[in-house]
Amino acid sequence: MSICFFMFIFMFFFSISFFWLSLYFMMMDLMIIFEYELMTLNSNIIFMSILFDWMSLLFMSFVLFISSMVIYYSEEYMSGDLNINRFIFLVFLFVMSMMFLIISPNLIKILLGWDGLGLVSYCLVIYYQNNKSLNAGMLTALSNRIGDVGILMSIAWMMNYGSWNFMFYLDFMKEDFDMKIISYFIVLSAFTKSAQIPFSSWLPAAMSAPTPVSSLVHSSTLVTAGVYLLIRFNFCFSTGLMFFMLFISSMTMFMSGLGANFEYDLKKIIALSTLSQLGLMMSILFLGDYKLAFFHLLSHALFKALLFMCAGCMIHNLMNCQDIRYMGSLINFMPLTCTFFNISNFSLCGLPFLSGFYSKDLILEVFSMSYMNMFMYLIFYVSIGLTVSYSFRLCYYSLFSMYNFYMFNNLNDQGLIMLKGMGGLIFLVIFGGGILSWLMFPTPYFICLPFTLKMMVIFCIMFGVWLGYEFSNFGYHYDLKSMSWLSISLFFSSMWNMPALSTYFINYYFLKFGNFYYKNVDLGWLEYFGSQNLYNNIMSGSKMSQLLFNNSLKVYFILLMIFILLLII
Repeated sequence: MSICFFMFIFMFFFSISFFWLSLYFMMMDLMIIFEYELMTLNSNIIFMSILFDWMSLLFMSFVLFISSMVIYYSEEYMSGDLNINRFIFLVFLFVMSMMFLIISPNLIKILLGWDGLGLVSYCLVIYYQNNKSLNAGMLTALSNRIGDVGILMSIAWMMNYGSWNFMFYLDFMKEDFDMKIISYFIVLSAFTKSAQIPFSSWLPAAMSAPTPVSSLVHSSTLVTAGVYLLIRFNFCFSTGLMFFMLFISSMTMFMSGLGANFEYDLKKIIALSTLSQLGLMMSILFLGDYKLAFFHLLSHALFKALLFMCAGCMIHNLMNCQDIRYMGSLINFMPLTCTFFNISNFSLCGLPFLSGFYSKDLILEVFSMSYMNMFMYLIFYVSIGLTVSYSFRLCYYSLFSMYNFYMFNNLNDQGLIMLKGMGGLIFLVIFGGGILSWLMFPTPYFICLPFTLKMMVIFCIMFGVWLGYEFSNFGYHYDLKSMSWLSISLFFSSMWNMPALSTYFINYYFLKFGNFYYKNVDLGWLEYFGSQNLYNNIMSGSKMSQLLFNNSLKVYFILLMIFILLLII
């Protein structure tokens, strides 16, 4: 039995077990906290705490189910790799770090999972060892370190209150000014992990990792860790903080949706779509509905994992080519993969009765019911339109347009293990949203809106389809809409210059100063007259002394006579 198959069986079994447990906890309204005392430091007791409630169990079951399918899929995708066992163990470590984070009501234990995710993600991003992967890995690791510092500061601040079990303090954090600081640190940590503005640039860069890792990272582990942490802490946010964060998360959603329309790298388009959905989850969370954010988190995990797996299958068959301009007519060569790809894309757009529709439509209608200003309303609906736009553009380029690949190759749907891995997810991508909505909301939401507001979502979707077609009006000529305004296109596709700001802008002055120091101090006259001159003088003095010490006794007698003469004079 291969290690992939063993891991698949192990995770799948636990996934099903946790799912039934979560149903039981949900029906009985149970919540269990295990505590094991590790050590006592002055008056601070360090506990090993484990929290089981319906939310943590359901999320664990989803993470394990998606991970099991991804590991099964990896057996064929990574079959040419000599170190496939190392890869599978790294993925397993990654999932276990996420498990740690999900079941901990204790900040110290959260830090264990949080840091584990950061460290293993670095190892996975630099898995293909080249310069680009190394740069992307460093950007990912260093961006996430900011969030780790936020959690460390929260741990330090919570020493004032006698315990690190944050579950007991959530109500106090809202009222007490001193405890509000903890909520600020937690939001900072979550924003770095979930790549909100201004920490967005690491998310598309992390696409250097192998595709199964991207599928796992972008659906249910690394980037959703921040959202999950905020869902746990959502009771302690003050109104002012929520308004400010709502603005930032909605701008992230808008920026990434716009950027995806100008991107040509298949994996980066899907990464930017993840960023857009994270912005949507954060927005509804800061509007005060954490259950809806969790609902969208779960349904998004399903179709995003499948979307990445289909993209991986296409890249695999196109001999590692990721540029969507070279694809086209793939529906004729890979019908089953393209069917899965289309279904998950439609789910992402919110096509009625697929899993994405239930959460997305509900979020928009709840938002329409709230008393929010016109700016937010426009940003929300424009972002939904942009989601449909880049999805349709992606379909147009890869599935329906002319076949533009630079050579004939054996394109087919023969990857049986990869197709089985994707087939395991397709049922939930179609029916998962409906099942979850019945489970999580025993009393259905009834939202009564005027006809125009109800139709607003459909109008935005239609507008998005037209916009996507216009963006992708692609042939063998250069009369592209994005080519007509090249500078604007470059500005949008580079995420509003964010990668340059977060890398070049921060490094520039330090590197410039280092170069100046190296040229003028290390290689210049200062070196000659400074340390080198001192060294030369000491060397000549020590040589002189050595000459004296190595000679015969008469030198000492002469020196003694001179010394005596000097004393007499």
